[in-house]
Amino acid sequence: MTDTTTIRVSGPHPYDVVVGRGLLDSIGALVPESVQRVLVIHPKALATTGETVLEALRARGLEAYVAEVPDAEEAKTAQVLAFLWGVLGQAGFTRSDLIVGIGGGATTDLAGFAAATWMRGIGFINVPTTLLGMVDAAVGGKTGINTAEGKNLVGAFHEPLGVVCDLDSLRSLPTHDLLAGMAEVVKAGFIRDTRILDIVETSLAAATDPTTPEFAELVVRSIQVKADVVGVDLKESGLREILNYGHTLAHAIETVERYQWRHGAAVSVGMMFVAELSRLEGKLSEADVDRHRNILTSLGLPVTYRGDKWHQLLDVMKRDKKTRGDLLRFVVLDAIGRPTRLEGPDLSLLFTAYQEIASDAPASRAISL
Repeated sequence: MTDTTTIRVSGPHPYDVVVGRGLLDSIGALVPESVQRVLVIHPKALATTGETVLEALRARGLEAYVAEVPDAEEAKTAQVLAFLWGVLGQAGFTRSDLIVGIGGGATTDLAGFAAATWMRGIGFINVPTTLLGMVDAAVGGKTGINTAEGKNLVGAFHEPLGVVCDLDSLRSLPTHDLLAGMAEVVKAGFIRDTRILDIVETSLAAATDPTTPEFAELVVRSIQVKADVVGVDLKESGLREILNYGHTLAHAIETVERYQWRHGAAVSVGMMFVAELSRLEGKLSEADVDRHRNILTSLGLPVTYRGDKWHQLLDVMKRDKKTRGDLLRFVVLDAIGRPTRLEGPDLSLLFTAYQEIASDAPASRAISL
């Protein structure tokens, strides 16, 4: 793999995802000539990164503004979105102007939704600075905010003009955030590219070190999986649902925990749950389920959740975006690398699968906060 890799995401509005090192100064090159104003959105903790991007944009002669937003899921609210609309309006942003979202998946979700809703849609560029953002949230055109009733229930499909993944930004990422992001990496391995799983199993230290070629390969492979899927199915009418492997229970856990769990930690538990569900359906072998557990635990990710929360989780899952009426739907595996959908499973089967991952102990905060 070369120092910089470009992955093309096809579809109605094709764009490139650039993966490499030292890329922040080149963001200005992605901005169309027609753009006059750019709003850079980032959390306070990324003020230095934001300033680097602002300087690169101003060097292009652009009017560059900045808006600081709360960290993580606290940014994905209607109140913060309204604040951004106010900034855009006061600065006179038109349909030919642009937003740049810098940060984790929550920030890029928010920035993309602000772009999707301002004047019915303006351009935006994502600059993910977390592993989770690079391999999942920033690619694919899903944007949105949370409500008290659930995660990402309000949103829009709005594709970015480009995505810049500077691996150097991950060097200072807290270990827990990096490992949580690995949940989405191995998800891509479980649903399609099994080479990802091989790398993690044989080179764990290198696979979790942002400075190594192995780590860079994992990022590129994970993004390629997502690009291949969303390029065929942008609006989740079919194939794209496989990217939600483990996410139905994961989103319910996040809601029950009031978004105090990291997304990747919840996805890890969710994947363990659907692996057990796949086994009970006669699809996965015991060895396949053990492979899930071994890989996830080797990364320090949780594979259990509180047994006393089942009924609360079930109520939330019934509001999941994949649910149709009262019909619960899950992404499961026929085999590792071969996802399929399970519609309307018997509630007793779901309960039995949950008992396989249920814990009597309170949910651990070690990886989850």
